Amino acid sequence: MVIKMKGFLNKYLEYTRGRAKNFLFGLIFTPLGYIYSLGVVFRNFSFDHGFRSSHEPPLPVISVGNITMGGTNKTPFVEMLARKFMGLGLRPGIITRGYGGKQKGKAPVLIMNGKGDRNEVGDESLLLSSRLPGVPVSVSLDRLAALEKLSSEGNVDIVISDDTFQHRRMVRDADVVLVDATCPFGNGKLFPAGILRESPENLKRAHILVITKADQVKAEKLDALIEEVRKYVPDKPIFTSRLALEKWKRWDGSRLIDAEPLTSGTPVVIFSAIGNPPSFRSFVEKMGLDVRGELRFRDHHLYSGKDLIDIKNYCGALGAKAAICTEKDVYNLPGGFDMGFPILIPSVVTAMGEERSFFESLVETLRPKIVVSSNGHGEDSMACMLIERIKKDLPEAKIYAFPLVGKGKPFQDSGIEIYPPPLDTPSGGVIKYSFLELLRDIRAGLLGHVKRQLDAWGRLRGKIRTPLCVGDVYLLLHALYGQGIPPMLLATAKTVYLRGHFFIEKLILKKKSRIVWTRDEHTARELKKSSVNAVYSGNPIMDLASDNNNWTLEDPWPKAEGYRVLLLPGSRQNAYRDVRLLLNAAELIREQVRANFLMVIAPSIEWDRMASSLDGYSLENGFVKKGEMEVLVSFCPVPAAARRADILLGLGGTANQVCAGLGVPVVSVDDKGKRVQKRLLGEAEVLLKRDPKTLAYETISILRDSERYEAMSSAGKLRMGKPGAIEEISRYVLFELGWKHRHDLYCALRSRFHGYHETLEKKEVKSGVE
Repeated sequence: MVIKMKGFLNKYLEYTRGRAKNFLFGLIFTPLGYIYSLGVVFRNFSFDHGFRSSHEPPLPVISVGNITMGGTNKTPFVEMLARKFMGLGLRPGIITRGYGGKQKGKAPVLIMNGKGDRNEVGDESLLLSSRLPGVPVSVSLDRLAALEKLSSEGNVDIVISDDTFQHRRMVRDADVVLVDATCPFGNGKLFPAGILRESPENLKRAHILVITKADQVKAEKLDALIEEVRKYVPDKPIFTSRLALEKWKRWDGSRLIDAEPLTSGTPVVIFSAIGNPPSFRSFVEKMGLDVRGELRFRDHHLYSGKDLIDIKNYCGALGAKAAICTEKDVYNLPGGFDMGFPILIPSVVTAMGEERSFFESLVETLRPKIVVSSNGHGEDSMACMLIERIKKDLPEAKIYAFPLVGKGKPFQDSGIEIYPPPLDTPSGGVIKYSFLELLRDIRAGLLGHVKRQLDAWGRLRGKIRTPLCVGDVYLLLHALYGQGIPPMLLATAKTVYLRGHFFIEKLILKKKSRIVWTRDEHTARELKKSSVNAVYSGNPIMDLASDNNNWTLEDPWPKAEGYRVLLLPGSRQNAYRDVRLLLNAAELIREQVRANFLMVIAPSIEWDRMASSLDGYSLENGFVKKGEMEVLVSFCPVPAAARRADILLGLGGTANQVCAGLGVPVVSVDDKGKRVQKRLLGEAEVLLKRDPKTLAYETISILRDSERYEAMSSAGKLRMGKPGAIEEISRYVLFELGWKHRHDLYCALRSRFHGYHETLEKKEVKSGVE
């Protein structure tokens, strides 16, 4: 049954739009609105913090949405964006849910040039497809499925998504949110008590705000609305737009044909089935036409022959010369029906009030912004390598480092911007191997630091690509809670050699990681058994060892004969204490064999502080000396020193593993952390009590026993495996995730957009001169 919008329904809509008060509606619908708002809050929280997952598509997406129930001119705005991109030489595509169609449970439908079944794809999809020849429109309730269809069959560069501000499953590159100047928030209540889909506070998720229909309200009201919106988004750009008449068209019963414009004062009747009929009436009246009457139907209403006869009779009764409807209504009219009365349609386009500034903001929003997070000194070095590798292909992208622990020294040395304020905890981590270390970290401000980090993630939410984590599952959860997007993980902490991942960790990786790169093939196979998207492409630690940038031009070792013994005090706070242990062992080694010593200081260690604690030793020309023993102090990368080392006397973590992977036998101390590492390195490492005599004796014993030496060297190479992870991860994010395409598109848009406006300005100057 056709329901004309009058009586109960009309009163309800007037109430929700804040144009009329109604005690009964308030009593009935306000409690339902509160229940709905709780659902919206819970849903947004779930997506914000990863309880429900968002996914980044391979193509750049611009969403055009709102926070009210229709009527903000999204469709002409989408068309305007598509035309602009086409004018700049790009191939846009559109995805939409197909309002008014029957898409539930169906596969996505791709339409072109207005050819499609209205009952399947809806009126707005056909309207966009008809007005944008050659632009593919993909229709589905599942926007990700619609985008996959567009990506595989549409041959497009960029996607415009219609009405997806509340569609949180699909990550967008830019969220443009429209606010209707004539009815911005209705009565201020959420559906069904009002027209709001969610609270105006959620406008903070938007990247750009546009006040539409700006010409239909007085200047002072528009200014007041802009100030009101700015309270919710103080740091976001706000623009205005209006609808402009392109030309008049006439419906001949089966198609639209061009028509002569109506003269001012012509008596007309208007009818529509749209989200905001009063706005359409205001637009028609502003053209000077005499609106004698109006018929309103429910949004997306399918007109019947009887409806058209009623409209014709209504026009005759009021002396109207024509009936006027929107272009969207045409796709809901019965085909082949000639009612013998002119139906005219104003064909409209969106006109931006500050077009150049708007597109400059939009292009800058499309600039790729990437965060690589890490939790540990070795992980920082790997993350640093990843960033530098990605930068080669994405020089114009904004890339941030997010070190979870430590000061992020490798990033500072490489000139990479660190986003959150770093903190160096006493343990050098978050939760290490003892409860006492955890207490020390908490006393040093760990909990406050974690809160600051989560706040930092919150400020990045919705602005960055899929987070790339280098570390463990704790880091992945940290990034997931902060961003809501399943991160990618380079899993450096866990391996089957170290007992592997716990059941809960496997479950988290299965459900909440986009992809996991493991440090060895056995771990990847184990994770795949639990349906984790795990791959092995090489050990990232060995990428550190094989990085050509790590090799210095000059040999860091002292120019003398003898064994080359590498000393590594480590990168954590214990290094300031343990350095004396290594030096004492070096003294004893030197007494027994001819040896050269090189001590590499980690970037996280303050050498001045360490040197000041070396009572009884002299410091001369970069050497630490005592008796016959001389130790050259170096700040070179560990792989550069390990390349020619014969043996390592080391207390590091990742650094010890790098040396073992290069075939250098490792001698270290027996503590809880090193026992974990021992399970990884196997026969490549020997653990001894914290005693310089024991350490010295074992070091000499290994050096003199060639068979044992070769066995330890081979074990290290076997356990640590090959390099290659960094290159494969870079390839994945550049091409599988589409970061390279996004970057190149951003650069092209920036160049073409500025060139386009420079051409326009030259034409304007020339025209002015003439």
